[in-house]
Amino acid sequence: MPKLERVLETVLYVADLERAAAFYDTILGLRCIHADHRMRAFDVGGNGVLLLFPQGQSLEPIETPGGSIPPHDGQGPMHVAFSIRADELEEWQQHLTRAGVDLEGRTQWPRGGVSVYFRDPDGHLLEIATPGLWAGY
Repeated sequence: MPKLERVLETVLYVADLERAAAFYDTILGLRCIHADHRMRAFDVGGNGVLLLFPQGQSLEPIETPGGSIPPHDGQGPMHVAFSIRADELEEWQQHLTRAGVDLEGRTQWPRGGVSVYFRDPDGHLLEIATPGLWAGY
């Protein structure tokens, strides 16, 4: 069987594309690599892409010069975890707090990793996690 290498894209559906894009740019420091009327794409450390789509706006196939993208959408609070260096955990917590982001939880994992949880403007649960969370991380 062929092997999957990694998760390439993660999608969140948002109520206000501009508001959400500003959060991921300004608060999380992600670099926007594509922007148009229907989506934003952000580079995540050169290892993946976070896509933001307006909720309910991708329910029809999207025709591109290279082919068709099938419909997709989502509702409710979703979850995304971002990996960070262990020596930057405290700095991240201070940065988020200074930016007015409420830290909702913190977990020390048996393997040694630490997770800190907070929400974006759409209520999606975001996590920053240090190595030691999973066997492969």
